Amino acid sequence: MASVEHCLFCFDALAANLEKRASMSLYQVQNSWATYPKGLEEEESSSGLDEEPSLNSTSPPSKPRNPTLTRLSPRTPSGTSTPGSSSSASSLSPSTAETTPASSTDKFTPIGIGRRTSQRTSDIVESPLFVTWNTVSPRSSSRSLRGCIGTFETMPLSTGLSSYALTSALSDHRFSPIALAELPSLEVSVTLLTDFEDAKDAMDWELGVHGLRISFYARNKRYGACYLPDVAVEQGWDKEETIVSLMRKAGWGGRKEKWSEVGNLQVVRFQGMAESVGWEEYNLWRQWVEKGKK
Repeated sequence: MASVEHCLFCFDALAANLEKRASMSLYQVQNSWATYPKGLEEEESSSGLDEEPSLNSTSPPSKPRNPTLTRLSPRTPSGTSTPGSSSSASSLSPSTAETTPASSTDKFTPIGIGRRTSQRTSDIVESPLFVTWNTVSPRSSSRSLRGCIGTFETMPLSTGLSSYALTSALSDHRFSPIALAELPSLEVSVTLLTDFEDAKDAMDWELGVHGLRISFYARNKRYGACYLPDVAVEQGWDKEETIVSLMRKAGWGGRKEKWSEVGNLQVVRFQGMAESVGWEEYNLWRQWVEKGKK
């Protein structure tokens, strides 16, 4: 589903906007990532044998590569669907400048990133999607939502990802626009949504598998909201707690034990896998791209 390239594309769209430069296209990002050294290459001597360190050498031994980065899923609630609207807020133009990969003799190992590949090299070209921005604490690695907006309409990824990357970063009404100085503290997560199904009732879905989009009536007013698939598990909620929280998010203020008494409660379940990339990984890749241009 979502891939590292999708995340890099979103990060570059925001960084380029804030830095007042042209951003890369999704096609350029995908081609660049395909040739980018991801820590898989082991350095060897010209003879093909590992060199023994000199007994008189004062240089410290080389550090082992870090373990593989694991996929990160959204850590925060996301998606409030506005009835009649194709987009939802929560946790809801690229240039064609060419880039040239570094030569094969100019090896580059992204220190601190480890072996990173796109586990889901996707051939998907359009999809419903959400882009989530989180602020990552440098000490505890804890995440706090910084912006998230998405759409349930199928959109071309080449334009939809960059559009919602900017909208979620700069136009989420719950937060101030992300500033240039914040980039080093950010992580972006992309979720592509699939398998939309009408649930039989409010409990006809699986924790950790399905995201939810609900709509209902209360006091002659229509409400609607959504959560991405990982939200309930991340928060430690059971199904009922998830539904009540989602109704609260939609603006419902009734007693929690009365949640099932609202009018015409409709639940749509969906699935989606997220991929995340932090600033360090994006910045190392971007430096490699710029180096290849020279």
